[in-house]
Amino acid sequence: MTHFLDIHKTSPQDLRSIIDTAAAMKARRAGLPKGTPDEDQPLKNHMVALIFEKPSTRTRISFDVGVRQMGGQTMVLSGKDMQLGHGETIADTARVLSRYVDLIMIRTFEEQTLLEMAEYASVPVINGLTDRTHPCQIMADVLTFEEHNGPIKGKKVVWSGDGNNVFASFAHAAKQFDFDLTFTGPETLQPEPALDGLYTTERDPMKAVEGADLVVTDTWVSMHDPQSARERRHNQLRGYQVNTQLMSAAKDDALFMHCLPAHRDDEATSEVMDGPNSVIWDEAENRLHAQKAIMRHCLGR
Repeated sequence: MTHFLDIHKTSPQDLRSIIDTAAAMKARRAGLPKGTPDEDQPLKNHMVALIFEKPSTRTRISFDVGVRQMGGQTMVLSGKDMQLGHGETIADTARVLSRYVDLIMIRTFEEQTLLEMAEYASVPVINGLTDRTHPCQIMADVLTFEEHNGPIKGKKVVWSGDGNNVFASFAHAAKQFDFDLTFTGPETLQPEPALDGLYTTERDPMKAVEGADLVVTDTWVSMHDPQSARERRHNQLRGYQVNTQLMSAAKDDALFMHCLPAHRDDEATSEVMDGPNSVIWDEAENRLHAQKAIMRHCLGR
């Protein structure tokens, strides 16, 4: 059984294989209409369950399209549809789903939901996002960086903002792909202690981005945050906005990434998002290619 639960739970060799496979699959599709099937069909006659307790745009579309391009079919389910962990235990849901489908992707809140699904499923489970990590996004980010600026090994990546679940997966990736990661953000939004030792901290954002090969940020607020929390976060994070002044302190060819959706002119200015160093649209597209490679990996293809 090969799950894809977190970057630090997958070997560096397998992670490299996934990135290389994703790049090769993307290259083979260059210039083809979006609906064209892949040359090979590793998911032919396969059914994939896509479970969304959290709403999604990129995750839902990229997984759905990816399965179809590789010849499979999808069953899209919401937490409300399934009453996951409420009307039935997660363990029982995992056992039942495994009788119907060949692969499960779940986007959920609690990490424990993902772990219990994987423990009791008899088919591979992929982490589409939890409140703690977002590994599929960072695999797409590594693919995007290497497309533009070569191997990420030994490079300097700077995260500006909130030490959230996306940062956590970046921290895991820093160890597995052997790059340097710097966090710049307020002490009140420091990453969880479990990540200590995987990154360095620099409170001054201008100092943090000196010599950076990649500058990354994420939304300051979650869709579930109340208004009072949104205002508090804005006050804490305003000094960590990625703008042209901040990018000017990084290397001339430094890339800018944001996993989207973005609140323009909050965590990053439109000038940066639409500027020459921004690769956010390639980053969004590469969710498709990275996740296709992850699915192939999980199914031993």
